[in-house]
Amino acid sequence: ALRSLSGGYRIALTGTPVENHLGDLWSLFQFLNPGLLGSREEFERRYAVPIQRYRDEEAAARLRRQVGPFILRRQKNDPAIALDLPDKLENTELVTLSVEQAALYEAIVQETLERAAQADGIQRQAAVLAGLTRLKQVCNHPAAVTGDGPLVGRSGKIDRLVELLQEVLAAGEQALLFTQFARFGGRLQAYLAETLGCEVLFLHGGTPQPERERLIARFQAGEAPLFVLSLKAGGLGLNLTAATHVFHVDRWWNPAVEDQATDRAYRIGQTRRVLVHRLITAGTLEERIDRLLAEKRALAGQVITSGESWLGRLSTEELRALIALDREV
Repeated sequence: ALRSLSGGYRIALTGTPVENHLGDLWSLFQFLNPGLLGSREEFERRYAVPIQRYRDEEAAARLRRQVGPFILRRQKNDPAIALDLPDKLENTELVTLSVEQAALYEAIVQETLERAAQADGIQRQAAVLAGLTRLKQVCNHPAAVTGDGPLVGRSGKIDRLVELLQEVLAAGEQALLFTQFARFGGRLQAYLAETLGCEVLFLHGGTPQPERERLIARFQAGEAPLFVLSLKAGGLGLNLTAATHVFHVDRWWNPAVEDQATDRAYRIGQTRRVLVHRLITAGTLEERIDRLLAEKRALAGQVITSGESWLGRLSTEELRALIALDREV
């Protein structure tokens, strides 16, 4: 529809030129300068496959040279912009699974591998992604999968989260907590409020707009020290600079989405340093996903940031290597 518009000049403004895969960049340029990057098939052959699948730095450099003259890029750490933002410190917290978590994790690994071996095509991709999602839920807490029982004492991650939040509260600071699982976020809100003895706010996709604005205003006014947010509902368009801590309770497949969530606190108007905490269960797919995302962040500067679709295309052996529980941790 955009390409059907006529005009003498075309400009695109975006915060994420490559959010899911390099095809996003091709689509933008097919609107801006039709034909510059060739057909979609040619672009896949020359750039997307070599860069995304084989991490071909030469292909990335060729693409960067081709699109560079048409891009004006602004980053927060560019000294010419003089945003004068404070420091942002990032910390990865490695935690261990409880015995209950480890047993449930192993069972889901075996079930996922069996389903992957018995399916193909889109059904196999769906089975793999569903299994990976359940494994991430187990890494948060067994109740995120089973839906039953209390939260206390059953998850190494949640136990460590409580310890870190106690330090935040003792320092008189405020924190944002992001999770992709809205239902679990609701349980986490109630548990933290009871355990820590403070008010905990919760924003999710079903929150009406007036209530959403009220929650934001209350947090910014310091009326509640902790704010649990669904990643998709709270990761964009909010100004929550009262927070000086951001906790990623679980990991999203795309680092750009996490960065956007962090930027709810680390943005214009922030005057204090921001600490970003990523909670990762050792020996699980979370730790391996963290390594993969670190590599993808490095490649992002070479015009690549991949989404989650690559996970569904892993071979069975690659999948086994990704999700198998490391018993030596």
